[in-house]
Amino acid sequence: MAEIRQISGEGEKAEIARRILEALPEWFGIPEAREEYIRGSSGMPFFAAFEQKAPVGFLYLSQTGKDTVELAVMGVRREYHRQGIGRALVAAAKKDALQRGYSFLQVKTVQMGRYEDYDKTNLFYGALGFKEFEVFPTLWGERNPCQIYVMALK
Repeated sequence: MAEIRQISGEGEKAEIARRILEALPEWFGIPEAREEYIRGSSGMPFFAAFEQKAPVGFLYLSQTGKDTVELAVMGVRREYHRQGIGRALVAAAKKDALQRGYSFLQVKTVQMGRYEDYDKTNLFYGALGFKEFEVFPTLWGERNPCQIYVMALK
């Protein structure tokens, strides 16, 4: 099983995010968006999964409201999917969010039914207990309607 660690070094966060996101072009193929995610990790609670000292996944959180924190970005290398790494990363993030006093965790993804890879992502979040909250049909453009999921933490 992968080792989950909280990362505090800003350079290490950026390096891990870059390595993972560049390995996942199906989800993070737009260079400008990928760079924004990498820059966005600075100062955020950041968790990474390691296999044999190599990073294989990560996520970071971003506050969206007084009581809500967002799973801002998450990536797990494709060859490590379905091994419990994403679930372990989310569990670490939930624990951190609770300790920080948040009541809700949210995540955004492309609405179900648009792309097979994103449908798998939607099913993953549902299996973790996230509930559909709202769809913003044009937030990311008409081809990528934004689905927001939420989870109560308390």
